[in-house]
Amino acid sequence: MPTRDSAQHVFGARAATYTYSATHTDPVVLGRVVALAQAQKSWLALDVGTGTGHTAFAVAPHVAYVLGIDFTPQMLAEGEALRAQKGLMNVFFTVADAHALPVASGLVDLITCRRAAHHFVDLPKALAEMRRALRPGGRLVIDDRSVPEEDWLDTAMNYLDTLHDPSHVREYRASEWVGLLEGAGLHVEAVEPYLQHRPLASSLVERAAPEDARTLYAFLDGLTEAQRQALGLREVNGELHINHWYVMIAAVAQ
Repeated sequence: MPTRDSAQHVFGARAATYTYSATHTDPVVLGRVVALAQAQKSWLALDVGTGTGHTAFAVAPHVAYVLGIDFTPQMLAEGEALRAQKGLMNVFFTVADAHALPVASGLVDLITCRRAAHHFVDLPKALAEMRRALRPGGRLVIDDRSVPEEDWLDTAMNYLDTLHDPSHVREYRASEWVGLLEGAGLHVEAVEPYLQHRPLASSLVERAAPEDARTLYAFLDGLTEAQRQALGLREVNGELHINHWYVMIAAVAQ
């Protein structure tokens, strides 16, 4: 089972790559996060698992202050450098754990959490913390890797991502997300699954350990044609691509 220490080690080593990552800086996806946030200029926002701060930066023009928290100091150092480049005066960062948020109960108007939750070792606990931090009526916007409702695709994608990243815990189905959020005391307003077809090397293999990359390729080589089609595994301009499923969810604290 991945641990918080393993996640900190993995992302500490990778921090610089997230600064200019096309996936994490995607303006279309970030724009949708902002739209679902429905933020107001007087609001205090919290970005959980902020990484190098891209979501915090997207939200910042729409709120009074954003606090970005992450468990990895190297990530926040990259974020501080980017914040200075952008001249944003209402974004702050601190090292903290998503399972123990460093804010008073009911203080926060908006929480965002993007591409981080599949690394949380105890997602129900993290969601309970988010609900605790939100005021009644406060908003939570999640954007994360997901899996379809089909059992085989669920198992296959989570297996592949475990090989790609030892800090991976689980990518959740949209239906699981709804249950988890409602169980934490949030009312789900919007569930928006979406799909990206990405190069295999950059999305799964590039940062895997050599032995894990070999295992990953062996798994893909053993797929049936139907399984390859289900994963979207095909060559595009001479390079293998594979499907990646995501879900964006907006919820309101009860």
